[in-house]
Amino acid sequence: MKYVVLIYSNPATWGALPAGEADRVIRVHNDLIDELTGSGEFLNIYRLAHAGNARTVALRDGVPTVTDGPFGESKEVLASLWEIDVEGLDRALEIAGILIPYATVEVRPLMDAAGMEM
Repeated sequence: MKYVVLIYSNPATWGALPAGEADRVIRVHNDLIDELTGSGEFLNIYRLAHAGNARTVALRDGVPTVTDGPFGESKEVLASLWEIDVEGLDRALEIAGILIPYATVEVRPLMDAAGMEM
């Protein structure tokens, strides 16, 4: 079953980490990617540029309006998106649990072309 793993992080939190701790967490992520690639569970990764490069498009008074950055109400921003193909939700949640230091991780099933109940 295919899932998307959305990793949200707060850039201020990452900026405040000691270099050794940030390196350790990145090694955990890279080791997990290697493990999942070896097992055939890892399909793809999309690392996103800094949120300062984002643009948000919304409808304001019936007119599309572009603003800089992601939504301002949130300190956490989408930092990475993984596509995995695993046995089921329990395995997807197990993987997400490894990624949670200094991040919030969302797991969602991917719909195929036929769709699924939302």
